[in-house]
Amino acid sequence: MLYALLIILAVAVGEAIALFFQMKASRKQAAEQKQLLDDYQHRVDEQQKLLNDYRALEKNFDNVGEGYEQALLAFEKMEAEQEKNKKAYEALEKRAGALQDQCTRYEEFAQKCREVFAPTLDEIRAIAKSTANTKLTALVGKISDMDDVDGQLAIGRTDNILVSQVADEAIAASGIDNISYLKFDKQVDPVAAATMLSTNLVKSVRALTHLLDNALKFTTEGTVTLKVAVDMDKMQAIYTVEDTGAGIEEAEREHVFEPYVKLNQFFDGQGIGLTVARSIARRLDGDVVLDTTYEGPGSRFVLTLPI
Repeated sequence: MLYALLIILAVAVGEAIALFFQMKASRKQAAEQKQLLDDYQHRVDEQQKLLNDYRALEKNFDNVGEGYEQALLAFEKMEAEQEKNKKAYEALEKRAGALQDQCTRYEEFAQKCREVFAPTLDEIRAIAKSTANTKLTALVGKISDMDDVDGQLAIGRTDNILVSQVADEAIAASGIDNISYLKFDKQVDPVAAATMLSTNLVKSVRALTHLLDNALKFTTEGTVTLKVAVDMDKMQAIYTVEDTGAGIEEAEREHVFEPYVKLNQFFDGQGIGLTVARSIARRLDGDVVLDTTYEGPGSRFVLTLPI
């Protein structure tokens, strides 16, 4: 009986040991199978990633192809537009050349007219001055103004006169000293009265006359003052015209020097007086400016001419 129990126990222990090793082997096989499964899944994931990358590349390639076709069409369209623009440019260039030739002919014609009319105007001006015909003098001035609106050539300074002579003749030409509804005041510095000026008398008088006419036009009552001085440091004659008129708004301060600009449409004139005055002054190496520091009432214009 005891032997039988020992045999049964030995068999049980043997089966247990065999079962242990069998289970150990099974676990090892399971672990190996799991590792193989993980490796397989990893390879599957990598293959899927490669497949996705391939599909993305394929899609990008299709897009690149489509984009290339669109770019090619756009380039062809651009070439057509360029050719069209080239033809338009050539046509405009040809037209511009024709217009330039026409402008050159007009300028030559205008120059010839100046050469013909200038001596005639000088003769009429001399007659008007000798006969004291102010209307004829004014008419000659208006004719010469059209040539001075956009004049570019320098004016020869061939007259040597007193600084005060320009003021005297401008006053006479404007008639401002005979206007009953306003007071005119002329102030000449003693040094200016004795200083000589190298200029073009007719043109410088015309420039100052326009400043006096402008003051007269916009001053319905009050005072117009003409101050004559010299700056020996700058070697300049200075003619200052002040009025107590309507004044000029800040936005219009440079606008007034543009040709054909009229701040008040109710006044006579073509709107070129200040334009002509500045044009003449600059072609005499001087200038005409609006004094923006003047507090008024009215306005102050300053004509400077080199001594």
